[in-house]
Amino acid sequence: MKLFSKAISIATIFGGILFAGSLLGQDPHFAQFYSAPIQTNPAMTGVHSGRYRIALNYRDQWSSVVDEPFRTYAASFDIRSRIGKGDFVAFGFNALHDRAGASPYLRTQAYLSASYMKQLSGNRYRTNDQFLIGGLQVGMGQHALDFSKLWFSNQFNPGTVAVDFSAPNGELYGTNSKVSSDMYLDFNAGLLYYALFDDDASFYIGGSAHHLNGPQISFLDNSTQNLYMKLLAQVGGQIPFSDELSLLPAVIGMFQGPSFSTIFGGNFRYSNNDWRELAIRAGVWGQVSRQEDTTGGDYGLPSVIISTVLEVERFNIGFSYDVNAGYLNRPTDGRGAYEISFIYVHPAERREKVNCPKF
Repeated sequence: MKLFSKAISIATIFGGILFAGSLLGQDPHFAQFYSAPIQTNPAMTGVHSGRYRIALNYRDQWSSVVDEPFRTYAASFDIRSRIGKGDFVAFGFNALHDRAGASPYLRTQAYLSASYMKQLSGNRYRTNDQFLIGGLQVGMGQHALDFSKLWFSNQFNPGTVAVDFSAPNGELYGTNSKVSSDMYLDFNAGLLYYALFDDDASFYIGGSAHHLNGPQISFLDNSTQNLYMKLLAQVGGQIPFSDELSLLPAVIGMFQGPSFSTIFGGNFRYSNNDWRELAIRAGVWGQVSRQEDTTGGDYGLPSVIISTVLEVERFNIGFSYDVNAGYLNRPTDGRGAYEISFIYVHPAERREKVNCPKF
């Protein structure tokens, strides 16, 4: 277990590094990032114990504050095949749709993924495996805004003290306009290393870069607005306490332009031998971000995340709830966001099996 102890030390140091950055605006992301693997890192394409995997995610945020909450939907599929003695290639597809506010502001993205899994040590009959994975994604995206749901000062009638949505809004786009950016090409890349040890212990560390080409997302023809590159770092593993109980700690840090956010914590996992293919996970996570608009750039804890996952044979079903903290607690009574995740892993034949960590 000396190698495992060293791995945990590296994880501790690396986790501290993730707290250095700054936050304003970011791509949408999930509190259950471990249940949205391909959205998190292209190198996680094919990193599962089965033949193929299907993942679905849904996030609902600010429903306690606004009439139209922010909603994010994601879906992914990936499949893996062996090449050579111990290496694998994997391919996948993932899509994300984000709907924010009453306007609404819409974001749609779809990607094709590919990864190469290089086995550094071990084989499918042993637990002491090490893999290094590189992944790439290429996809398309588009942003849109519906002006028909917005009103401006020109449309306010002081006589009736009401808004006349049929009146001209005095803006560049008309009252019934739906504007969108051009369809843009987007590239992502990532790396992941993981090691498996005795007694179901594991360690992984990875990173990814998103929007490598800085795609143009402006609604205006004569304006330039590029999507910031996003740099993501992740580290985690499994710490066994007994044959039945273990801890799955993890931390993820996201840097995008002037923005920074991190989620850290862990889920306890319990599985009784009598339950066969059944296991329960539960844990608490914290989110740290830079609250530029309220604290002049100080870091704060905007939410505490309570999570649970039910493992039933080939399925993982997850639910989490963000409890608003800090400056968000009072106006929302602590009510933040909830997420639902679903993962199905189809069993692989003996030759196609890969020992992978639990995320």
